[in-house]
Amino acid sequence: MNDQPKTKRPRKRWKRVVKWTLGTIFLALLLWGFVAYWTSTNDCHRYAAAPANPMKAIVYCDYGIANLKLQEIEKPTPADDQVLIRVHAASLNPLDGHFVRGMWLARLMGGGLRKPKDTRLGVDYAGTVEAVGNKVTQFKPGDEVFGARNGSLAEYICARADRALALKPANTTFEQAGSVAVAAITALQGLRDIGHLQAGQKVLINGASGGVGTFAVQIAKSYGAEVTGVCSTRNLDLVRSIGADHVIDYTKEDFTKDDQRYDVIFDNVQNHTFSERRRVLTPSGICVLAGLGGAGWHEDTLKHLFRSFTTPLMSRFTNQKFRFYVAQLKHDDLALLADLMQSGKVTPVIDRTYKSLGEVQDALQYLEQGHARGKVVITVD
Repeated sequence: MNDQPKTKRPRKRWKRVVKWTLGTIFLALLLWGFVAYWTSTNDCHRYAAAPANPMKAIVYCDYGIANLKLQEIEKPTPADDQVLIRVHAASLNPLDGHFVRGMWLARLMGGGLRKPKDTRLGVDYAGTVEAVGNKVTQFKPGDEVFGARNGSLAEYICARADRALALKPANTTFEQAGSVAVAAITALQGLRDIGHLQAGQKVLINGASGGVGTFAVQIAKSYGAEVTGVCSTRNLDLVRSIGADHVIDYTKEDFTKDDQRYDVIFDNVQNHTFSERRRVLTPSGICVLAGLGGAGWHEDTLKHLFRSFTTPLMSRFTNQKFRFYVAQLKHDDLALLADLMQSGKVTPVIDRTYKSLGEVQDALQYLEQGHARGKVVITVD
């Protein structure tokens, strides 16, 4: 009779320990989140003083497109390993909109919980080198360059000479070169490094008319692939004009119900299920997950984001692979893209060009409508 209570008491104590431990962890995380949220701030206070050497730049101290401001701030001075660049053109990417609006994933990725941590906007740019640091030998004043650097929507930026910076091809305008970095490197690394694309393979680009998609079509063709582009009716001629061998109008046809099989699917949209995409992959095919379903935040964004993480896990149990990746901005890849542009194999597609930094709000709102064909560019001059 005395044995039964003795066996139950340890179990009850163990349950209480687990319950109180989990409760304590939950409360600690809740407290940490509350403190982190309300103490989250940025360096906007430094913009209060009149700059000694002013330049114009886009700044946002709070989340929301309405909080984007064209403001005079201090012109940067290059460090020993940097170059000072006079920006002539810059472009927007969907990620810019996610950070400006304060999408929660962007906040958790280091964007700032309550206020934006980085108060500058833009990454892609093209311009002219105005000055170089003491240790810089790759560039000289007067060089026309393009690349990627946070805060590119400004009259001047400083960039590391050995990072995402390259000479602009002579046959490419500043507007074209300023649209390249993020989108083209995303396409290049997705097809080459993740999809392992080879000459003669069949590749499908889902979302072929957008910023990344238009680069993906051309880069895939430069590798000798047979390219099928998926887009809407109004973009069929555009996608054909940049080299697609076949085009599919998604408003009339579902590519996952076709009999064609693809070695690589480069998916900018992620509007199909795991099983639907598996059906049109070859037995050892690769689906490259390159996007979250377009610009802005809409009702399907969370579903597409969820698929970016779940489908790679599901594909571990099949010969067909689904790969999500984050592009890395590198000098060597920019130099390769410069060669492709110089040879005419890649030509940036620009939908709209806005004529001043003061139009950035309008440009971002247009991009977030999700109908841009190619890139949206802002002239900084």
